Amino acid sequence: MEVGSSNPSDNQSSGCEADSASADSAFVNEDDDVVINTFYPNLRPNEKREMLMADRLSRRLLAAKGDSLEEDQILEETLKLVSPVASPLKESFSRSSLRSTGRFRNMFDSALEEQERAKSRVQWMGVLVIFLAAGVVALVGYGLLVLEASPPLQPVGPYRLIERQEGESLLGSYTFYVGKDSVGSNGFNYYVDEDTAEDLGIVNITMEEDEMDLLHVTKENNGLDLLKDVYYNKTDGRRLQSAHNTSAENLSRKSSRQNRTSLEKRPFVYIGSSATQAGPRNSIRLEGNRRFDRGLFIMDVRRMPAGCGVWPAFWLVDELNWPVNGEIDIVEGVNYQTEAKTALHSTRGCKMDDIPLGTMSGTWDTAQGIPDRDTGIPDMTLRYAQNCFVYEPHQWLNQGCVAIDQDGDSIGVPLNEKGGGVYVLEWDPINRHIRSWVFSPHTSVPENLILAIRTAEKDVADRVMPDPEEWPTPYAYFAIGRGTNCNARCFKHMHLVINTAFCGSVAGNRYHIDCTAEQTTKFPTCRDYVKSNPQEIQDSHWKIRGIYIYEREWERTWIT
Repeated sequence: MEVGSSNPSDNQSSGCEADSASADSAFVNEDDDVVINTFYPNLRPNEKREMLMADRLSRRLLAAKGDSLEEDQILEETLKLVSPVASPLKESFSRSSLRSTGRFRNMFDSALEEQERAKSRVQWMGVLVIFLAAGVVALVGYGLLVLEASPPLQPVGPYRLIERQEGESLLGSYTFYVGKDSVGSNGFNYYVDEDTAEDLGIVNITMEEDEMDLLHVTKENNGLDLLKDVYYNKTDGRRLQSAHNTSAENLSRKSSRQNRTSLEKRPFVYIGSSATQAGPRNSIRLEGNRRFDRGLFIMDVRRMPAGCGVWPAFWLVDELNWPVNGEIDIVEGVNYQTEAKTALHSTRGCKMDDIPLGTMSGTWDTAQGIPDRDTGIPDMTLRYAQNCFVYEPHQWLNQGCVAIDQDGDSIGVPLNEKGGGVYVLEWDPINRHIRSWVFSPHTSVPENLILAIRTAEKDVADRVMPDPEEWPTPYAYFAIGRGTNCNARCFKHMHLVINTAFCGSVAGNRYHIDCTAEQTTKFPTCRDYVKSNPQEIQDSHWKIRGIYIYEREWERTWIT
């Protein structure tokens, strides 16, 4: 048998190229049955025919070599040459071939169309991305131009309350320092922790009627006149010098005559000291938990430590970076001194010899008799203490620049006899100044400041914010910042400190100057006097109604 000459593949190949009609007519030749039975003996007749038809069609399509027009012609001719008397198998094959071929071609065409659409989308996406990027660049450029042209953001707006320290919140805003006084202060005392202080009874919080609430009443109730009755003797206009005249009981009695209800009780913080057998007193030093670079600091105090050998202070400092970050003494009492002072201590490069006239009501402390470093001969030239440098050779060591309240009776014993007062320090480097006020008695506190303190406990919308421009001229004014002789960066990153020291480098050095002859005669040194535990030192303590801290809102302005 010549298998090669009767190979259906050979016949199909020659027939597809010479005469497609004769090739397709082979689907009905009976001789094909022999070929099918020879090569596919195990298939059913219908399956054998379908395979042979599919094989021949495939060969013709392959012979077209990718010519889509010829492929279409082959398919059309093949499917149209099915005999009208064709068997159901042939009709089934034709229908299935048509469906399959159509489905494949549709899928192919759809894929091509989707590819074209994808390319189009990618192109448009690229254009869109470029457009958006250009827009972003334009917006950023415009924003930079606007920022460049607009004023810078600076803290120059109205004040807002950031801390209200009263009662428990006051003590909670500070850490109790434990240990000896610093080497520079060298106080004759030991600072104890909170638990020890409570056990010793030298720190506590009491709830008392606040006579100052009478200032925060309507004019119809004439509350201000009631309070003035307490501080002034109406018959001769002189200030009363007895502490009991300013008591809440006295005010309540007066207010009862005016049909007023009893005053609400408020928290007061007491901070004192106690004697020890060794001599140095147990005392308290509170160090603030928050650091500041600016702010408005208000202390409403009803009593402060006073007496021979006593050295209380309310101040701002960064101990670990002293004097690099500076120091600002807001309130500092020494022995029997009666004039409030505000002092600045810094590194070299801060002088107050350029203070504009009319900016302060106080005067400057003086320095005289400073020993010459080389010869030791005292320099009797009288100079104002206007150099804040702690080692200025023509001032006392660490004297700093010191402004003094000329009205007097604003610290110590006179302050306590008047029922205390309100101290305010404004540290405002953007506006290029540090200013200080003291208001004592409380009847002299400006209405705006009274309302700010009394409404600090209310919601923000109901608070009155302090406005120093509504107050009298400050007794202290220090020029800092650009255009002045003091770099504003001399004072930064400081926290509040409240403490009471005894003797030491200030009160101790002035013991024979400030204390009485009887005291200095009986007790040769300040430490001897303090160790004797006199009654005036036992009674010496802070009584603080509250501390209120504000900072200015940030606004855009051309102030530079």
